[in-house]
Amino acid sequence: MKRREFSAISAIGALTGMTRSGLAGNEAAAQQEQSVGQATTGSRGNTRTEPFPNDPHRPRYHFLPPKNWMNDPNGLIYYKGNYHLFYQYNPGAAVWGNMHWGHAVSQDLVSWRNFPIALAPTPGGYDKDGVFSGCAVVNGSEPTLVYTGTQPEVQAIATSSDALLERWVKYEGNPVIAGPPEGMEATGFRDPFVWREGTEWLMALGSGVKGKGGRILLYRSSDLRDWEYLHPLAESDDPALGTMWECPNFFPLGNKHVLLISPIPLRKALWAVGTYADRRFRAERWGSLDDGGSFYAPQVFLDAADRRVMFGWSWEGRTKEAQVKAGWAGAQSLPRVLSLAEDGGLRQAPHPFCRRLVQFGKSVKSLPIGRQINSEMRAEGMRGDAGRLDALIEPGDANELGVSFYRSPDGAEETRLVYDAVKGTIAVDRSRSSLSDEQERKENIAALPLEKGGSLNITIFLDRSMVEIYVNEGCCLTTRVYPSRADSDGIMLWGGGGKTVVREITWRPIRLRTS
Repeated sequence: MKRREFSAISAIGALTGMTRSGLAGNEAAAQQEQSVGQATTGSRGNTRTEPFPNDPHRPRYHFLPPKNWMNDPNGLIYYKGNYHLFYQYNPGAAVWGNMHWGHAVSQDLVSWRNFPIALAPTPGGYDKDGVFSGCAVVNGSEPTLVYTGTQPEVQAIATSSDALLERWVKYEGNPVIAGPPEGMEATGFRDPFVWREGTEWLMALGSGVKGKGGRILLYRSSDLRDWEYLHPLAESDDPALGTMWECPNFFPLGNKHVLLISPIPLRKALWAVGTYADRRFRAERWGSLDDGGSFYAPQVFLDAADRRVMFGWSWEGRTKEAQVKAGWAGAQSLPRVLSLAEDGGLRQAPHPFCRRLVQFGKSVKSLPIGRQINSEMRAEGMRGDAGRLDALIEPGDANELGVSFYRSPDGAEETRLVYDAVKGTIAVDRSRSSLSDEQERKENIAALPLEKGGSLNITIFLDRSMVEIYVNEGCCLTTRVYPSRADSDGIMLWGGGGKTVVREITWRPIRLRTS
């Protein structure tokens, strides 16, 4: 994918605490990075040799490379007992550009080993300006990467013959698709997503039509090398759905089909659930995959148990200068399992393997939140900058309630998850997330209507600057925050305008992984 730089309430439960502490082209950069990429999973930053031991904002258990820039997940595949995550990677700096395909391998989707760079631009070739996003499939017995080369945007393939998919050879007949359909004024032509249908391979390709809107182009092939354009798989002239649809994913789920897109200029990923007939998709429902402001370009694949699993790119929420100074930028989300909701929408839940991150838990049950001003309830051990927080809350007749985390003892720094019962919304309020002027402070809001007597089932993964929030399995908010104080690690529950009951709250610290 071509990347633009993305760069009067009752306080009842205050929980404070723990101190935050096949290579071709660009050979020099690729070979230099291999020595780092071969490091194994370890104590911090997913490698045994941690290049940023004193960085309080670098995630501990979300995947990111040892250093520099990362964006889209690419080529997700389960192959011969291993999960493979390829990703957009700049081996030379913590800014977008010089796109390669990084590579990591896992047996459980949460503990990763860094491998050598899989693909690099070929000087003077069709991908001289970058190896952009794509997917991975197995063609017979031959693992194949299908990706976009630039510039201009063309589609290409590379194949591997080794069990760990370390070495890739680019097809000598590349590009396999040299440009958009004749006569089309395309606003983009990238990010192939390929699947098998009967005796043919089909490809969904991200695009758009100048002056109209987003479009997904559909191609077919018998061998992944010779492709024929068929027609649009899906399209829209609705400006609310963007002008160009990046990073398409298309797959069956239950008795429906699902299309995922990342529309320009929306800066978020959308889902559509609908029907698929005559090789055309008709959307019946649309929704947002994540409203936290930092989840984009997701990719979906089947795990070993045939679950539809999704990863997404979480960009930083601070200035470009801060990213360069830090020496790293971008992280992958935790794996999410997709399913259809009873109302026909899309559900998301943390993959069952995410439980393996948790070492132990601290639980406090039945904490009533009323109107007592300055009332607090402390629970020893419920604090930290890396862990999983689960809460089951009955809003009752409260107008507003929420969870504050990364909170300093005096409240000067905190990030708030706010449920507004009157508006039927839930929001991440970052207005006081950091005293630093380098952080974004935009509030991100999602619709969350509750039926009378309904509950809020909240899961929050805190991982230093990385925050992933799940509410009732239908609403997700991924955001980035950068507290500046070492004591900004408290958790607090609060409510206002009525009685709210916390049926259960559990804090499970996540320690650094060593395997």
